[in-house]
Amino acid sequence: MFGNRSPATPARRYEYLLLTVLFLSFGFVFFDRQALSFLAPYIDGDFGLSNTELGTLSGVLALTWALSGLFFGRLSDRLGTRKPILIAAVLMFSVFSAASGLMTGFVGLLIARALMGIAEGAVLPIAQSLMVEASAEHRRGLNMGLVQGSSAGLLGGIVCPLVAVWIAEEHGWRTAFHLTIIPGLLIALWIWRSVRETPPLGRVTATTERTPTAEKPSLWQVLRHRNVLLCVLAACCYLTWFIVIITFTPKYLTDVKGFAPGTMSAVMTCFGVAWVVWGFLTPAISDRIGRKTTMIAFTAVAALCPLAVVYVADPLLLGVIVVLTYTGLGCFTLFMATIPAETVHPAALATALGLVMGVGELAGGFLGPLVAGWASDIWGLQSAMFIAAGGAVLVVLLSLGLRETAPMVLRRRAAAAAQEPEPVR
Repeated sequence: MFGNRSPATPARRYEYLLLTVLFLSFGFVFFDRQALSFLAPYIDGDFGLSNTELGTLSGVLALTWALSGLFFGRLSDRLGTRKPILIAAVLMFSVFSAASGLMTGFVGLLIARALMGIAEGAVLPIAQSLMVEASAEHRRGLNMGLVQGSSAGLLGGIVCPLVAVWIAEEHGWRTAFHLTIIPGLLIALWIWRSVRETPPLGRVTATTERTPTAEKPSLWQVLRHRNVLLCVLAACCYLTWFIVIITFTPKYLTDVKGFAPGTMSAVMTCFGVAWVVWGFLTPAISDRIGRKTTMIAFTAVAALCPLAVVYVADPLLLGVIVVLTYTGLGCFTLFMATIPAETVHPAALATALGLVMGVGELAGGFLGPLVAGWASDIWGLQSAMFIAAGGAVLVVLLSLGLRETAPMVLRRRAAAAAQEPEPVR
């Protein structure tokens, strides 16, 4: 297990360096992924996209992201190496994102998004497996939340709508895609120069699993863990909540509510603000009060967010409510990384993370927006928001069955149990 580390130690300095590198790496993954949603009103002017086609563009990236996460998470565990895969993934998703601006129709854009998903899917399981091994125990949830939640919120939720919409207004949506290659190339170079395959104190385990193993656990053995199975199911529902909201809200605000592009961009920036705040705050709170309690409470609040998009008319009030209710992205770190990492054998770490992310993206990220787009074409865009809310409600129910894994909470429970008097016989 991790012990306390002095601020002056090389391990502590490397922990912060790795946190910064991976924060920016996954942040730009989501910058590139989110760009399509914010540029959809401009692309629609050229291609005439239907809601179903918009959902398909979002869904195909999630499909290839899912398959890629499953494959590369398993591959990195088998090979025992992660850094080369991470560098290649960052380079390739940047290239394919920039290529989106070259496409002249729906099919070409679909192919570019599919290839982009293959590259991006490898980033999260590898990044989080590196981060969990380099993190001090009492900062594990916080660090993993910053890598997965706050980074995506800052760059994908705040910077992307402001920058992408501004570039599209001034220079066209194609230029906005082309420029995404620059940060990716710089980050890949930084990973190559700075990231280590093994942290200074060596590979250490965050898991509560005590059973030694001489072989790499199979996918079936990983899935037999109750927490992993529940996290996989939660990922399917939570990805539906997230992808449906982020895919259809910009168009809902402009087409249904009549917001101007600048107003839509400002409201979407509020999603990004909430994403940043809750992205690190929620996992940090879970370090203290427990993963299970945090999942239940914050997901219940998150179910209200898509309903606010439908029923709150004033953009200023909607922005405030979004900041207060868009709490689910902080939970993503818990069910997609922290809880599985604290559950499975360390030899299956990247496999477990890739499994949860992959199946979740396949069901929630791929099928979710397809169903929501089809329903929106039939019954109106508000149908997508109701589907998103339903996904969050299902996660609350699934979270009731989780077994606690937070080290601080488990130690408190063990200490309390030790102080209880022996029963009189």
